[in-house]
Amino acid sequence: MQARTLSLLDLNRLVASLVQRPETQNVWVTAELSDVAVRGGHCYMELLQKDDRGLQVAKARGVIWASNFPRIDAEFFSATGQRFATGLKVMLRVSASMHPVYGFSLVVTAVNPDYTMGDLMRRRREILERLKAEGILDLNRQLSWPAVPQRIAVISAPGAAGYGDFMNQLYHNPSRLRFVTRLYPAVMQGATAPASIIAALERIAAESELWDGVVIIRGGGATSDLQAFEDYELAANVAQFPLPIAIGIGHERDITVLDWVANLRLKTPTAVAEWLIANGENALGFLSTVGNRILQLATERISGNKEQLAHAEGLLPVASRNAIERASARLRNNASTLSGISGRRLQPQLTRLDMTLRAIAEAASNRIATRRNRLDASQALLNALSPMATLRRGYSITRVNGRAVSSPAGIAPGSVIETTLAQGTITSTVTSTETTNPQPSTSQP
Repeated sequence: MQARTLSLLDLNRLVASLVQRPETQNVWVTAELSDVAVRGGHCYMELLQKDDRGLQVAKARGVIWASNFPRIDAEFFSATGQRFATGLKVMLRVSASMHPVYGFSLVVTAVNPDYTMGDLMRRRREILERLKAEGILDLNRQLSWPAVPQRIAVISAPGAAGYGDFMNQLYHNPSRLRFVTRLYPAVMQGATAPASIIAALERIAAESELWDGVVIIRGGGATSDLQAFEDYELAANVAQFPLPIAIGIGHERDITVLDWVANLRLKTPTAVAEWLIANGENALGFLSTVGNRILQLATERISGNKEQLAHAEGLLPVASRNAIERASARLRNNASTLSGISGRRLQPQLTRLDMTLRAIAEAASNRIATRRNRLDASQALLNALSPMATLRRGYSITRVNGRAVSSPAGIAPGSVIETTLAQGTITSTVTSTETTNPQPSTSQP
């Protein structure tokens, strides 16, 4: 018996009749989006289901036809702020379809944005609760910016419109404030963005002494592009960074985990630049106010001193004449008083002085006479005891080689001796010497 043979078309139609049943139409399913692409007004995607380990357990092709896609896309974006993108968790109303040519697919006719928002909020809440449990959630928010931050490390994508807007706003400020910036380039969207931004933060931390703070900026775009900032590792690095970090990512409505952990959240890159400029302008305003106050006080002090000086100039001629007249009157009064008392006080002193002078002269004369008598007596005694007086009495002095001698002992014959007399000197040559024994002295009993 020959087996029944079906054409591929017949088989597909048979499958379609089995698939397209009431229980497979307008069914709400939950899935993760993958490979989302819009072509010819239609939105094509893969719908995935993963287990707790992240392994794929189911997969189906999905499509939103152009007749429904604008409406569904607008409703989803209005509720979530995001476009359909890979990685989103969604709840879709689908109908199973088996096309003879294009095969099996799930045709999407509606979407429940609350499910997607709930999943995003759940993931964000889990990250924030983990950071809080680890004690690092508020670390960066507790840091303080300098009063006027001027040295700024910038993390952004080179050539990005948001980075260009930030730099243009910062360096063309009307107050001509000066800033020092350096770009630490990083990928700002996609799966590699968190690791790229963390690497940029590590480079900044290695030279943190150069900077007052860090700004992470990215221009607007699809909210789905911001999923890179819903990352635990990136949030943990920002929370623990040693410098204050300002976030300017996307639009005002866009909020990510980084906005909860960074020191400062501003709505756009331009808003970050405006905040930096405002700090500088506030400082300038304060300095201007202080300068004006100083000028006012100095002007008031100078004005008051000028008035006092003018008053003093008017009083000075009169004051000087009055002072001179008072001094002259005192001088005349003192002279009169002195004249009256000088005679009574000086005369006794003059008399006492004359008596003292006479006493001093008499005492000095007596003292001089006494000294002169003593000197005369000493002179007479000296004359009487001098060698000349002895010589005049007939004595002489004999010297050998200039030394006086009193005994011939030690004088050899032939020696030259010099004899000094009262009236002159005799030089002799010794021919012989004789020594006599001295007679012992006797004393009367």
